[in-house]
Amino acid sequence: MGLRIHFVVDPQGWCCMGLIIFVWLYNTIFIPKVILFPHYEEGNISVVAVLCYYFCSLFCIASLFRASVADPGKLPENPEIPITEREHWELCNKCNMMRPKRSHHCSRCGHCVRRMDHHCPWINNCVGEDNHWLFLQLCFYTQILSSYTLILDFCHYYYFLPLKKENWDVFVFRHELALLRISAFMGLIILGGISRLFYTQLMGIFTDTTSIEKMSNCCEDISRPQKPWQQTFSEVFGTHWKILWFIPFRQRQPLRVPYHFANHD
Repeated sequence: MGLRIHFVVDPQGWCCMGLIIFVWLYNTIFIPKVILFPHYEEGNISVVAVLCYYFCSLFCIASLFRASVADPGKLPENPEIPITEREHWELCNKCNMMRPKRSHHCSRCGHCVRRMDHHCPWINNCVGEDNHWLFLQLCFYTQILSSYTLILDFCHYYYFLPLKKENWDVFVFRHELALLRISAFMGLIILGGISRLFYTQLMGIFTDTTSIEKMSNCCEDISRPQKPWQQTFSEVFGTHWKILWFIPFRQRQPLRVPYHFANHD
């Protein structure tokens, strides 16, 4: 499966995504500058703690950008539907195009998306079959990075030994308390919101149900046998190798490729 770029023109989505990037950039710059590097130089923390923070930060921003520009599963125009697959398709009453069942029309993007979960303004994109795994990675690494940041903020004042020398940057030294309070506030807000969202997403995968299907109470219309959780997660992430579920730098390969779930270039 090749990389398919999907770009949504939505000023509201750009603002939301810009806010997320600002929070990420703020913590990626000031947390190492105020806490990690000074305490590393004085031997209070190891280089592993510094590298782990940057790895979490890298994986977080990588999953954000990939989830934002990845094709969520946009349906092609005028698809050829084999006779054996016609029972799995239906007509969209908004764009008057044939689509596979469990697809939904996104009014903001203006097209139907295979197995659409919801439209997320924070990534300025729909969350569908082809980028759901990236959205889950974004939620996961955002929680890790926010928790790590809060732990560092706490340890800086209540656990680490006081710094023996002042920070060479006068602005940072004078406004250290304010900078860390802002960091802690943003960390708490994001951690609280993303944890609830991540829990909802996990429950949806366990039950093999999208957020739209839950809200529309149409689960009885798509009744199907309950799958083991390993299978549902493998189908979302496109691999049975669990270690690859955590890697955003790869391409997803569908485990099952019937016609109505295949990608069309």
